[in-house]
Amino acid sequence: MNVGIISDSHDNVPAVERATEIFDEEGVEVVIHCGDFVAPPVLPYFDGFELHGVLGNNDGEISGLEAAFDSLGGESELHGRFASLEFDGLSFAVLHGESLAEVRALAAAEEYDFVCYGHHHQRELAEEGRTTLLNPGAHFPTVDDDHRTVAIVDTLSESVRFHALE
Repeated sequence: MNVGIISDSHDNVPAVERATEIFDEEGVEVVIHCGDFVAPPVLPYFDGFELHGVLGNNDGEISGLEAAFDSLGGESELHGRFASLEFDGLSFAVLHGESLAEVRALAAAEEYDFVCYGHHHQRELAEEGRTTLLNPGAHFPTVDDDHRTVAIVDTLSESVRFHALE
């Protein structure tokens, strides 16, 4: 299974449109969003995917985000500030990650296969023992092109690929 990872979309509709096109082209079934949707208008673009999201520090319209998740139906869910998920036997910790110390502690504990986070607007792929630390990049206007990416986790090979949003 392919799991799409995105973060910090910040109401950037063109970026979300391109991300969901890539996810569709790559056969992604489940998408994880690591927070900072900002407002509900980007959520309909995830229709057709099972979407799991956490809240970021810029997500202020929470009731609207919850209603938009509900309208997606299926297994899609807004999990609050943290999610513990499992797909094809792989465990994912998901948080926005304002505190890098908290992110690194989660990875160092080696309780999850993947720790996915955002907030810092820089993509990262690192190994901490048995845990893969993953920041998919961001889509805020001031982010460098090198970090305007999404990630795809292949659960069978446990590999990660980044895709630039051009």
